[in-house]
Amino acid sequence: MKYITFTVPCYNSAAYMERCVDSLLIGGGGVGILLIDDGSTDRTGEIADEYERNYPGIVRAVHKSNGGHGSGVNAGLHLATGCYFKVVDSDDWLSEDAYRRLLARVKEFCTGAVAELMDQPDLIVCNYTYNHLEEGTAHTMAYRNVFPAETPCTWNDIGHFRPSQYLIMHALIYRTSVLRETGVCLPEHTFYVDNIFAYQPLPYVKKIYYMDIDLYQYFLGRADQSVNEEVMMRRIDQQIKVTKIVASCVDLDEVRQKYPKLAVYMCRNISIMMAISSIHLLLINDRAALEKRKLLWNTIREEDKMLYLRLKYTTLSGFTYLPGKVGGKITVQGYRIARKLYQFQ
Repeated sequence: MKYITFTVPCYNSAAYMERCVDSLLIGGGGVGILLIDDGSTDRTGEIADEYERNYPGIVRAVHKSNGGHGSGVNAGLHLATGCYFKVVDSDDWLSEDAYRRLLARVKEFCTGAVAELMDQPDLIVCNYTYNHLEEGTAHTMAYRNVFPAETPCTWNDIGHFRPSQYLIMHALIYRTSVLRETGVCLPEHTFYVDNIFAYQPLPYVKKIYYMDIDLYQYFLGRADQSVNEEVMMRRIDQQIKVTKIVASCVDLDEVRQKYPKLAVYMCRNISIMMAISSIHLLLINDRAALEKRKLLWNTIREEDKMLYLRLKYTTLSGFTYLPGKVGGKITVQGYRIARKLYQFQ
């Protein structure tokens, strides 16, 4: 039995993918590792094939034409055989001790006495760490105030997310069958689709299990990284596209009837994405960018008036849509302070 399928989307990852894959191999025969070579032009495909030869039954190399990160995740979900499914980016890695603890617990969920006594969690949440290796700094995001540790819970049992806390792909391990039930399919040739992966399936999750372990090690600092500020400004149209998808892919009124706390979180998640899009459009600071910012907010207003009012007047994103040049300057200054405080790119 494969307890976890790890999908590793790889595009020209030869320089760093071995650190990632080696960290996953610790799971041995209980895991499956799908190395999705997304049309790479360097040695990524060769390295993936070598891992498959050296670790048969654990590693599978998948070669496909270039479709972007979302396409790699889609391919991995289609091929996954594990009880649980996790995406690990090729420049990131897992902490060994935390990984061993996770795997031991997942084995209990899938086999033995624990499996007989309780339903399998639909979602396992773990901590993740921002690693600025070049600067020698790290910052861990935990969820101790949100979820009870190592105790199954529902969305109605959760606490409150702090302003700096939200669920990203790196923190999440979905049960594969539940993830497939959601019908999530990420757009191709589009960056930032991990936001969809970390949002759309949440209403399908009936039981959550939080492990207070610093599992995922998230590397920051590459000049070409998608979260680099200059890169995000160049790709702002893709950020806007994903923001619109997230804002429209779930009926929050329906969620609110069953899981009111989840609906609050999901609205806040849209707010964060709106803030990111609005801020980067302000940083671009030309007429076209400011027009896109206006159009984005108008689109939300036309499609969901109540959501627009919540975003504009009750959440963080409203402070990124302040009127006039002074409002824009206040927004950018606030962003700079938050960026320094929380050490994101």
